[in-house]
Amino acid sequence: MKKNIHAVFATATLVMLAALCAGATAAPIKIVDDAGHTLQLSEPPRRIITLLPSLTETVCALGACDRLVGVDRYSNYPESVNKLPKLGGLDDTQIETVVALRPDVVIVAPSSRVQDRLASLGLKVLVLETRSQEDVRRVLGKIGELLAVAEPQKVWLNIDAAITQAAASVPPEIKGMSVYYEVDSAPFAAGESSFIGETLTRLGLKNIVGKELGPFPKLNPEFIVRADPQIIMVAQRSAVNLPSRPGWAGIRALREQRLCVFPKEESEVMGRPGPRMGEAAGWMARCLRRLAAEPSKTKAVAKP
Repeated sequence: MKKNIHAVFATATLVMLAALCAGATAAPIKIVDDAGHTLQLSEPPRRIITLLPSLTETVCALGACDRLVGVDRYSNYPESVNKLPKLGGLDDTQIETVVALRPDVVIVAPSSRVQDRLASLGLKVLVLETRSQEDVRRVLGKIGELLAVAEPQKVWLNIDAAITQAAASVPPEIKGMSVYYEVDSAPFAAGESSFIGETLTRLGLKNIVGKELGPFPKLNPEFIVRADPQIIMVAQRSAVNLPSRPGWAGIRALREQRLCVFPKEESEVMGRPGPRMGEAAGWMARCLRRLAAEPSKTKAVAKP
């Protein structure tokens, strides 16, 4: 799947060249964001701050990494963004530093608690939500419009193709199995309507967390026990104590050791609705192939 993610970011080079060509005749920018606000700029922004890793990666995938002047604490890809000022997280954004960096625009998620404060200080703020795969496609278009780059949907086509390729590699005997994807040990789950849940569906799995529960619901642990998933996908940090949770030792996924345990680097990417979703789908599919290849009841935990 590395070829796919390289394709996503290779597309950025072509997009950037198109942006340079467009710069000479740049038109005013007018975008309605996901908070219902209208952002207006006289020209494409040259100084951008992003306060969510997936937004940082999207800007870079569209060939505008060089326009970033600051990012949130968790943005760490591509490598070049690690040299930029880190401006905190959702709860402790360094507002004074953000202002001092003189951004033309600050791109945030609706969950950001500083959007109103930044706007009150005279900064241009663009609020974008990415919960579903359709959101990711739409946000690529919005940021592409902001950056005045040509054909931003080429990036989405690469993502979509990588997920399709991953789905095609899942063995038939795995398809149709029920799955629980744990986002956090609270436990928060990836529901069927989330971008993660949509990937699971495309891989042929049946999510125990239906659309009616929302994208990322906090669950009663008893709900998971009753659902009795055949497969559990979980970050490495949360996997150790699964059997010790009340009632969980009898869950089929644990009883038959159908676990996909993802290391920090992979689980981090899986939680980001952006250009690397295709790579994340490839890691999921890789584990499913290993589960299919191992003996049924006595296998050891499958490591991706």
